[in-house]
Amino acid sequence: MKFLQGDLKSHFMTFTDLDGVLNWQELFGNQCPVELDVGCGRGLFLVNAGLANQDINYLGLELNYKEGRRAARRLKKQKMANVRILGGDANTTFDKFIAPASVSAIHVYFPDPWWKRRHMKRRLFTDVFAAKIAMALRIGGLLHVWTDVQEYFHVIGALMDRHEKFNSLPPLPEHAPTHDMDYRTSLERKKRKAGRKIYRGRWCRRVS
Repeated sequence: MKFLQGDLKSHFMTFTDLDGVLNWQELFGNQCPVELDVGCGRGLFLVNAGLANQDINYLGLELNYKEGRRAARRLKKQKMANVRILGGDANTTFDKFIAPASVSAIHVYFPDPWWKRRHMKRRLFTDVFAAKIAMALRIGGLLHVWTDVQEYFHVIGALMDRHEKFNSLPPLPEHAPTHDMDYRTSLERKKRKAGRKIYRGRWCRRVS
């Protein structure tokens, strides 16, 4: 797993670049804790969080390669050494490339609600996905989920609240942005400017 300085490959990779479970120290060059951003999109959260928390490593997961590379260009421009993006399906990533109990936090912001009933089976949050999250998180690790879709938030909340390996925590208070880039994600900015309510959930990985 080699990354060339100055090349987009230093920030964006795909499954073909990997030969097995990710070694965080090899990937980031340090032993700092690692957080995942599932469906990182254009990378606003990764940029803001990575700059604010130099002692934390971030890996964004993005199925859409075009969006993933766009986010990687932002990281490259900022010369961010503590953030990478992996292009590919999140479920496959958890199955093949994330070591058990190796992640300190998982962020899932505005997952696709798949509105049509016949498409709802494509939704990210299922019992199977919750089990993968539980496997990846360290004891005490956090899951953050935000969405503007109330129905989907209730589905996610019910799923996580009944999971034996998680405790529900109070949601983080809504942040008052001071400028146009001072949002958690680009979708949060879009939804809040449109007057949409944002539903926020937070869960902690417990011992059993």
